[in-house]
Amino acid sequence: MINKKLIYILGALGGLLYGYDLGVISGALLFIKNDIPLTSFTEGLVVSSLLFGAIFGSGFSGPLSDRLGRRKLIFIISIIFTIGTLVATFSQSVEMLVAGRLILGFAVGGSSAIVPVYLSEMAPTHERGSLSSLNQLMITIGILLSYLINYAFTGIEGWRWMIGLGVIPSIILMIGVTFMPESPRWLLKYHGEEAARRVMKITRTKEEIEEEIYEMIEIDRLSEGTWKVLSSSWLRPILIIGCIFAMFQQIIGTNAIIYYAPTIFTEAGLGNSTAILSTVGIGSINVIVTIVAIMIIDKVNRKKLLLIGNIGMVSSLIIMSAFIHMVGLASSAWIIVGCLTTFIIFFAFTWGPVVWVMLPELFPMRARGAATGIATLCLSLGSLLVAQFFPMLTEVISIKFVFLIFAAIGVMAMLFVIKYLPETRGRSLEEIEVELRKRTKTKNA
Repeated sequence: MINKKLIYILGALGGLLYGYDLGVISGALLFIKNDIPLTSFTEGLVVSSLLFGAIFGSGFSGPLSDRLGRRKLIFIISIIFTIGTLVATFSQSVEMLVAGRLILGFAVGGSSAIVPVYLSEMAPTHERGSLSSLNQLMITIGILLSYLINYAFTGIEGWRWMIGLGVIPSIILMIGVTFMPESPRWLLKYHGEEAARRVMKITRTKEEIEEEIYEMIEIDRLSEGTWKVLSSSWLRPILIIGCIFAMFQQIIGTNAIIYYAPTIFTEAGLGNSTAILSTVGIGSINVIVTIVAIMIIDKVNRKKLLLIGNIGMVSSLIIMSAFIHMVGLASSAWIIVGCLTTFIIFFAFTWGPVVWVMLPELFPMRARGAATGIATLCLSLGSLLVAQFFPMLTEVISIKFVFLIFAAIGVMAMLFVIKYLPETRGRSLEEIEVELRKRTKTKNA
């Protein structure tokens, strides 16, 4: 029988591909321009096309995962990753490059919707936060890997190698998924209690299995069909909250750093090689801090972590903007590197992993895949807005004002968490669902 640690690692491998394709374009953009002419609009389009595709991937993957199963859909997504990587690698025009990124985006959106659901449903309650955070850890590892590959091929301006090497983890995922079990909650719904029990034995004790099976059966009796649950009055408020929560993660500034850090650094006076090497440093810190977050995420309330992150991220953006105002962009290169690194530390410790943990926790079993897909669709939309408009905004207004806009969004995100987001730590998925149903019935009474 497959080792449970290997299940979680393979399950989260889609996150690595997500991170790699998000991060690799930041370095590749510096050299794509030499082969394929880009304006500020088409530069944003090359970046954002992946995210436009992710919107559709997120929207389709949720319902498909509820119908086909989590495991089968992850296999399909690995094939799409491979096709998109090859198209983008061998592109000869903006149109072909955008097409490849669109295909990759469909896979990115699919993996961002289904991987957190799979990990959340495979994990025991007391380990759900740390194991679900593996998705974010894999995303950060993918981003760091892309930065390292970018730096390795900077000398030969090998942007095709930068993009093309993403095919290796996609093939590993394609092979690895054949050894992964299906989610026990999906099995219970479609194949019965015994099928669910067989998989749960890999990751749970006998007592945990009995307790969770009982809760799942009770919830299954309450639940309607997927689309009826999605349109129900009791789910609607939490679905809206989940969508806004997911979008905030993408528009508080982190994606401007991931996509455009080398461009920002070169404009501040660093050379291409130094700029890309600086992103490697940021990427390394991102991974290290995410590992620390995984170790403590089941010990600290989710909302408390999010608020700590907001305070740190907003402060770093304000300090950076103030320095740029006082000494000018050309003299602020290392100040910018320091402030953006601080921003990433707070993001990686809080908003980075917590969003991926909480989204599946918020939604009911019968519609978890579809509802998480809708929320990650909004997440992809937020990422798309940042990717497309950041280079255009910096042409119109000073970069210090752009980052002040992100700081203001961070303040709004903090107020949103305080007022609307429920706490989910230390409770089973079924307990969370029962409370949401009761809460809505009480409000409607």
